[in-house]
Amino acid sequence: MPGTRENWGSRAGFILAASGSAIGLGNLWKFPFITWNNNGGAFVLVYLVCIIAVGLPIMMAEILIGRKTQTSAVGAMKKAIGPAWGFVGGWGVLTGFIILGYYSVVAGWTLNYFVKCLGWSINGFPADIDMGGAFGSFVGDGTMQILLAALFSGATMAIIFMGVSKGIERITKILMPALGVILLLLIISALSMEGAGEALGFIFYPDFSELKPGAILEALGHAFFTLSLGMGAMITYGSYMGRKDSVVSAAAMVVFLDTLIAIVATVIMFSVIFSVPGMTEQVGKSTAGMLFITLPQLFYTAVPMGFILAPLFFVLVGFAALTSTISLLEVVVAYFIDEKQWSRRKATSICGALTFIVSMLCALSLGAWDSLSNFEVFAGKPGLFSTLDHIASNWMLPIGGFLITVAAGWFMTREATESELVDAATPTWFKYGMWRFIIRFVAPAAVAAIIGAVVFFGMDFS
Repeated sequence: MPGTRENWGSRAGFILAASGSAIGLGNLWKFPFITWNNNGGAFVLVYLVCIIAVGLPIMMAEILIGRKTQTSAVGAMKKAIGPAWGFVGGWGVLTGFIILGYYSVVAGWTLNYFVKCLGWSINGFPADIDMGGAFGSFVGDGTMQILLAALFSGATMAIIFMGVSKGIERITKILMPALGVILLLLIISALSMEGAGEALGFIFYPDFSELKPGAILEALGHAFFTLSLGMGAMITYGSYMGRKDSVVSAAAMVVFLDTLIAIVATVIMFSVIFSVPGMTEQVGKSTAGMLFITLPQLFYTAVPMGFILAPLFFVLVGFAALTSTISLLEVVVAYFIDEKQWSRRKATSICGALTFIVSMLCALSLGAWDSLSNFEVFAGKPGLFSTLDHIASNWMLPIGGFLITVAAGWFMTREATESELVDAATPTWFKYGMWRFIIRFVAPAAVAAIIGAVVFFGMDFS
């Protein structure tokens, strides 16, 4: 009912839900791609520094704002800072709405490839298939794209409809352990492959002579994107957090799990790639190509037990996508529950329907409908899907994150933030003075650098 505030049933529930929000296609799709294009080891080390020095402090800031105010992104910014800051929360709600619109389309692709892999595992992988051509035909099939997006959107709405503890928490307590088991099975198989040693060396040996210009900014941008920062998700999830739980410990665990899964997924993918002679020259052209064209073919032509691992891999990707779409929709739904006093049923139905309309338009903008597919607002970004992705990743997320960081560091009092971060449950390694210095100076400068790279150098973080 409106006015009744829901809470997580346990600390583990919050950690799994927040980790699920952070762990998504960015971990299993984008991080391996940018690691490959930035020559591995040195980039991975830079990324880890960015995650710890910038991502973790900002995540703590977002969670503490939510936990302190016990309301969604718009109300949280109003209560924590002042009425004028409500627009920052509104910016986050709009960002979540836009991302969910196109993210649901990509999430739907995982359903298609899971079914395809099941068929190939049972009937055999066709030797003459053109995986690139098949993928192009698939994304250009507007009816199929809308159907798959509808299935994923429906599943997301059903979970949100059930609420925080009975819906989001209950489902993530099933999906996240299942995701871990699948990853374990895949990594065991990957490490037994011929190319595993070369893959591990590529990922973990830092050769700074191979570090590309702009790699630090790309690492910063991805560290920001992968943790679901800047769009109100962690503020919203933090608002359901109990007073007895440590914000610091919870944030650290979420960041650890998110980073661990990104690296494990990269080891799995690169072990497969390095096990096939000549394959290293053929990958890295596009994120979609690596995940939906190269890997399925390699599972069936080069990987031991690939007929089992291929379907499992796309179950993994689907689970990760679902835990992210849940948090994206919850950001929007929570706003209408808290600010407009809508019931969860009404908010979920209306918000879910509106985001699905955006998803349908995005689904048709991949070749099915020329007027939606061919226009270019940004050079090299044709169609509605690419345009929204570019706007959200390069503008909305960094700007939202910058404003939240400035708010926590400069407009919230020391007493307000310290009371949320420092208590009996706070781990001894956490130093509040260091966090406050980072959130006031380092983090804003880092996020401002991302925005500056987009404005002045045309860098693309989408």
